[in-house]
Amino acid sequence: MSGAITVRSCAAEDRDAVVALWTACGLVVPWNDPATDFALALSKSSSTVLAAIESGRIVATAMVGQDGHRGWIYYVAVDPALQGRGLGRRMVSEAEGWLAAAGMPKVQLLVRETNQRVLAFYERLGYARSPVTMMQKWLTNPSP
Repeated sequence: MSGAITVRSCAAEDRDAVVALWTACGLVVPWNDPATDFALALSKSSSTVLAAIESGRIVATAMVGQDGHRGWIYYVAVDPALQGRGLGRRMVSEAEGWLAAAGMPKVQLLVRETNQRVLAFYERLGYARSPVTMMQKWLTNPSP
């Protein structure tokens, strides 16, 4: 990393850069529109998207939110050219700080079982698998 890294909450005008980063990191799936996810996070006081900025460019993100009982982290992304340099760890720490400031006693996140590299990353940061089964129900028709 060549310049100082600062972290801030995103603004609406960051959407395209953030969605491009999420796409480059393989976080985009057909059933979750990333632009809609971004806009929804920014529209609520209980959530935001944090961005790491280097030389005026978004190089990492973490979407963070809380439901009044627990905090959640989504879309942790680091520019592929900058991975392995501590930015992912920093973004998780920033998200945890945001949640702690909101009074959340714990944080949760979801990782696809097939993503062993990311599971190992979170385990190194102290996260553990929960003995629960996640269930879901779509309230709208997801895109295929």
